[in-house]
Amino acid sequence: MSLDGLQRCFVLHRRPYSESSLILDVFSEEYGRMSIMAKGARGKRSNLKGLLQPFTPLLIKWFGKGSMKTLRQAEPISLGIPLSGIMLYSAMYVNELVDRILAPEIPYPELFHDYLQVLSELAQSDNPEPALRRFELALLSSIGYGVDFLHCAGTGEPVDPNMTYRYREQKGFIASVRRDNLTFMGDELIAISERRFTTKAQLQAAKRFTRIALKPYLGSKPLKSRELFRQTILPRARSTGK
Repeated sequence: MSLDGLQRCFVLHRRPYSESSLILDVFSEEYGRMSIMAKGARGKRSNLKGLLQPFTPLLIKWFGKGSMKTLRQAEPISLGIPLSGIMLYSAMYVNELVDRILAPEIPYPELFHDYLQVLSELAQSDNPEPALRRFELALLSSIGYGVDFLHCAGTGEPVDPNMTYRYREQKGFIASVRRDNLTFMGDELIAISERRFTTKAQLQAAKRFTRIALKPYLGSKPLKSRELFRQTILPRARSTGK
C-alpha cells in the first residue's frame, strides 16, 4: 500500500547516530528491509522522539538513492502493538530474524503480512511457540528454502504418519530407522507442512527443524533477543517457581 509516497513499515531496530539522530532498520511492505537515517529524531523538540519504535505500525516516506535513505516523514497508523514479558522477547526475536536474514531492498509483501500476523498472534496468545514456528516457516519459504515435507525424498511416496524420516540438507526427508536430532516422525512432518500443531511433540519437532534450517543463515553470531530472554525472563521464572 502506498499513499502519496508513504509506505507501510515497522521499525525492526534503532540505534543512536551523532548527537540527535537515529539509524533505523525498517521492514517495508513494498521495499523490504531498509536502512533509514532519521535526522534530529532524538532532539528535544522532535515530534518523532517517541514515535519511531518497534512494533508500532507506521507510514513512512524517505528519500535518497544509496543504501542509507533519509527519513522525510513518519506518522503512526495505530497505537503500538501491546507486547510484554515473553511475548515482547518473542517479537524481538522475530525482528532480529528479519533484520539478519532478509537481503536489503528486496520486496517481500507476503512475508510483511506474515509479520503482521505473528505480532497480532503474540499480542493475543498465552503461548508464543505456534506463532513463532509459523513465522519461521514463512520466512524460510520467502527466501526460497523449499522442502517437501509430504513425500519421502528417496522413494517419492507420501509420508507415512507412523514412520520416521531423517532430514538431509538439499535433499529432503528420507525414511530411516536411525534416531537423532535430524529424525522426525511422519505426523510431525505433516504438521509442519500444514503449520498446525496439535501436540507438544509436533511443536517441538517444528522448533527443531526451523533451528536446523535457519542456522546457515544466522551463522555463529548469537541472537541478542535470545540472550536477553535468558538473562531476564528465565531467572525471573526460576525465582517464582514457574
